[in-house]
Amino acid sequence: MMRRATNRLGIKLGLGKADFKLVASGGFGDGCNSYTHSMAWFNQRLYVTTMRNNFALMRSRLSIGLHTWPVETPADPFDLDMRAEIWAYDPLTDIWERAFKAPMIIGSHGKPIARDISFRSIAVFQSATESKPSLYVGTWCPARGPGPLILRSEDGRDFQPTCEPGLVGLPVTTIRALVPFKGRMYTTPAGSRGGNTNVSGHAVVYESRDPARGVWEPVSDFGFGDLDNKSLHEICGFGDHLYVGTLNNNGFQLWRSTCEGRAPYRWEMIIQRGAWRGPLNQIALSMYPFKGALYLGTGIQGGGIDKQNNIGPGAAELIRVREDKSWDLIVGHSRDTPDGRKEALSGRGPGFDKVFNGYFWRMCEHDGWLYMGTFEWSSVLAYVKRSNYKGAFGRVLGHVGPRNVLEYQSGFDLYRSNDGENWVPVTTNGMGNPYNMGLRTLESTPHGMFIGTANPWGPKIMPLDGDEFEFNPRGGCEVFFAPSTP
Repeated sequence: MMRRATNRLGIKLGLGKADFKLVASGGFGDGCNSYTHSMAWFNQRLYVTTMRNNFALMRSRLSIGLHTWPVETPADPFDLDMRAEIWAYDPLTDIWERAFKAPMIIGSHGKPIARDISFRSIAVFQSATESKPSLYVGTWCPARGPGPLILRSEDGRDFQPTCEPGLVGLPVTTIRALVPFKGRMYTTPAGSRGGNTNVSGHAVVYESRDPARGVWEPVSDFGFGDLDNKSLHEICGFGDHLYVGTLNNNGFQLWRSTCEGRAPYRWEMIIQRGAWRGPLNQIALSMYPFKGALYLGTGIQGGGIDKQNNIGPGAAELIRVREDKSWDLIVGHSRDTPDGRKEALSGRGPGFDKVFNGYFWRMCEHDGWLYMGTFEWSSVLAYVKRSNYKGAFGRVLGHVGPRNVLEYQSGFDLYRSNDGENWVPVTTNGMGNPYNMGLRTLESTPHGMFIGTANPWGPKIMPLDGDEFEFNPRGGCEVFFAPSTP
């Protein structure tokens, strides 16, 4: 197995931008593949799931104040091929294979629709009844469909439903998280009809000892007893506890449980009110354990501006939580809290001092370094109604110009840290593609590290100052690979 070189102190060298090579572009040859929504290493191959035509879905559901829609879309997004895909990559042969494409079904309106518009979560898991690990995939179902499913595959090619639509018949649209912990699988159904991709009418943690048979039971109270917890957004195992972060318009909450004894389990709150930043830390968006602590990245739904709830714009923060329930502010606004003064230990403000970093979206450890990717929304500025630009921000943007913003500012950021406090950039321009708005997936494998992007700018876009849609060769999700070195 290959390993990266080390420095004089014996610390493995972190990855730089030059270490990554592009292994998939243009949405796997189809610019409608917008997001690499989840990623897992299984049976010696990398599995990547997609969501398609994100801008088309946004146009039909959201009012975000654009004077020109940036991507060519029909009035009804389901006039497009919305069927989500699963791709598999063998790094030894450098060959991609489309392993699965969602089927068509008849929707509640009596017309054909995609059964799955995304595969939002993926996990490798082996229960006590299984002879070997299987690949589990959580789906996102359109509002006119019967509800999301959990699919299972033993070979990475045949994916079969394991549960009834809606997990146990719930009125939800997506399965956002699938997390193995203590020999069981955990999930939190999310989303609701009417374009609510995150807010759920059923904010409950579910557990399964045998997900292959679709046996799930609730193991928490609704919203942990707080109706302001609109969804249980993220799950992560760390030490002896399962941690769950919420979406709450007053600021996220962080809860944990040992998941022992009889269900529903005993849960305790560790952090409230967005770590005392309030609504600007609306969501606990990402969590990852690293060197004896749990790192938590925040966000505001909608990419950093929640117009429906009048929250934002605001950039993300990074918080570190210890098993003794104490916590540190790593990136963000230094402030006084009931837990004492919290200084940003990195010396960096929200979003690493970049207002456009609305999410700290995903994290991953690789060779002793913690990597974190952002969602960065400046690429849409040229299409926003100029009347929305107020005060100093509007004056600066008018001086700089949207084209310069796109060419020199836009694209996700990827940062890395060896100690959790000192962070250095790997890229601050989407790996050289300004249309790579977000880094949605990261996966450490025996062969190296993979990252996958969110890039909904395809197949055709309206050029800046243009009047006709044109093919965008840089539109569609991308995958990069940094191979391990001897």
